[in-house]
Amino acid sequence: MKIDVINLDAGAAGTLDLDEAIFGLEPRADILHRVVRWQRNNAQAGTHKVKTRTEVSYSTKKIYRQKGTGGARHGSRKAPIFRKGGIYKGPTPRSHGHDLPKKVRKLGLMHALSAKAKAGELVIIENAETEGKTAALAKQVKNLGWKRALIIDGASVNEGFKKAAANIEGLDILPSMGANVYDILKRDTLVLTKAGVEALEARLK
Repeated sequence: MKIDVINLDAGAAGTLDLDEAIFGLEPRADILHRVVRWQRNNAQAGTHKVKTRTEVSYSTKKIYRQKGTGGARHGSRKAPIFRKGGIYKGPTPRSHGHDLPKKVRKLGLMHALSAKAKAGELVIIENAETEGKTAALAKQVKNLGWKRALIIDGASVNEGFKKAAANIEGLDILPSMGANVYDILKRDTLVLTKAGVEALEARLK
């Protein structure tokens, strides 16, 4: 699968052969859904908490006598039926994460890359390097027509490019090990450097 390579000035920089087994699959929504759900659930804090009847602050004295009032028998204001009493079976801190086989995670990333390639939203650039000037990079990005783009580089990200991209809205950059299904799918354009393609192909083979 051949694809054109460009540089940040939109000039041609040759072509590149992409592995069909990674970039040429027929995207499956069910696999992508499973991986995104796994990612988002693992990212959920799970710190929501309510006070039970053992934790609310009230006196432990019996609120009125047992018999003779004509009302129901009560011993504590902390009971859930009273206003400001404890909450019954409310949420407690827990993990929302669940397991997902490594094979499915790997397959999900391959299908995400294939989905971008099939939709024509995959761009390959020579490299992601700049002198660290935000204005210059912002102009290049605007000329390329990238509005919501994710750039995936090789094993590490060029520091100058990272600094320049930090204040550009809608532009994110990750090393190849940070590539994930959710971030790829939520951007309009996926931009890979040559080093990023090599690193991803090595990771997914």
